[in-house]
Amino acid sequence: MSQAAPPSQFLSLHLVETLAAVLPVRDENAQPKTLVFGGVERHMITSQARRRAERVYARNRANAGRGPLAGRSMGVRTREWALLTGRELETAHGWDKERALLTARAVMEASGLKFGDPKKKTVANLTRVLIFAPSDAAARIAHHIAEQADEVEAWREKYLTAQAATEAAKKTRRGTKKADPPPPEADATPETSPAARDLPPLPKATRDAVLLALAPRDAVDIALYGRFLAEIPDSPNVDGAVQTAHAFTVHEAEQIEDFYAAADDAKLDRKRNALSFLDAADEAGAGMTGYQSLISGTFYRHAVLDRAQLRTNLRAAGMEADEAESAADEAEKEFVNAFVEAFPEAKKNSTASTGSLPALVLAFEGDRPYNYASAFQRPIDEGPLTAGGEGPAGPAAVRRLLRHHTFVSRRREDLRTARLLTYDPEIDTLLDELRLPQSLVVVERAKDLTP
Repeated sequence: MSQAAPPSQFLSLHLVETLAAVLPVRDENAQPKTLVFGGVERHMITSQARRRAERVYARNRANAGRGPLAGRSMGVRTREWALLTGRELETAHGWDKERALLTARAVMEASGLKFGDPKKKTVANLTRVLIFAPSDAAARIAHHIAEQADEVEAWREKYLTAQAATEAAKKTRRGTKKADPPPPEADATPETSPAARDLPPLPKATRDAVLLALAPRDAVDIALYGRFLAEIPDSPNVDGAVQTAHAFTVHEAEQIEDFYAAADDAKLDRKRNALSFLDAADEAGAGMTGYQSLISGTFYRHAVLDRAQLRTNLRAAGMEADEAESAADEAEKEFVNAFVEAFPEAKKNSTASTGSLPALVLAFEGDRPYNYASAFQRPIDEGPLTAGGEGPAGPAAVRRLLRHHTFVSRRREDLRTARLLTYDPEIDTLLDELRLPQSLVVVERAKDLTP
């Protein structure tokens, strides 16, 4: 029996977290990303970095049999589908490497995907764009190719021959473009006419198999985050059910240029074992030096789950109503968990940034999304309270966020009971002092942030 429809379409998530000496995302010059808001520069963690961290976190847990989505189909975003299909033909069907890769690339190219320059080995077998598809897509395509090997390989030989003839004709035209063009009838033999050089179409059954393999199907993370594949018009695109805002510091940006010196172990060992002062002096100095930019600050971040869109995506993927409802509930729980737990992994070893936990998470339901960025348009002044400042940014940001939400909720009838989670004992004490209204419920686990 199907469950009742969710009471509100949108689940809004808001989070305050404090980070020290990290660089979770950077620009093309290896500098921290920034934005100007409220008349001052703020540090920024882009929505792209956040979404990838959360999507991969949820996928890895599901694939490892952990969390609400354990055992569910998930997606992979990559340019290597031809390589993966060729590898599957090798390992699962016994094809030799060259035959497998040549066939996989030809089949996928004839399906509409564009590949890199064939003269450049590094990109020749990579699609030009990242393709987000179910993780078993390569295995499905390889299985079809192996089953229809005779037909597919016969087509492949014709396709590659025609492709080579087309490329040779292009080179000839480039070499003679300054000469007068010959009359049309002079080049009308069956062997050299444009019609004879047309590439043979991929057998319909094979193209259908490729499109089905690359279709979103029941991959839950594609239903959550969506995808756009323009190269194959008849391959369905998906409007994502998750909206993610750029995270930004609630105060003015501050960064340091950290000078570092890396030691050369062998050099230091020689110095330690030197027999004379002069020998030891020759081995002085660092093995390598440089600078790295690091940032610290308290960030506000926000994301929204559109429950209706998620269910629409799952139903469009072929799920029955009951299964779509169950998968949507599981996906919502894992989305909330990933929002709290996941973190971009740039410089994770040298800064331990992935060990951070939020100071506060606010979750509530409504009939539309609610972004509370305006609560921090005026940057927090971390000066002492006695001098007119707001004190440390973490507690100050929590006060502002809760005051903003309480103010809005009195004026919006669609907002439902909000839930709060903190991993900071100071913030926990603050929540007690604030005497929160009954509409704000404090929970102790991320799983309790959503009903």
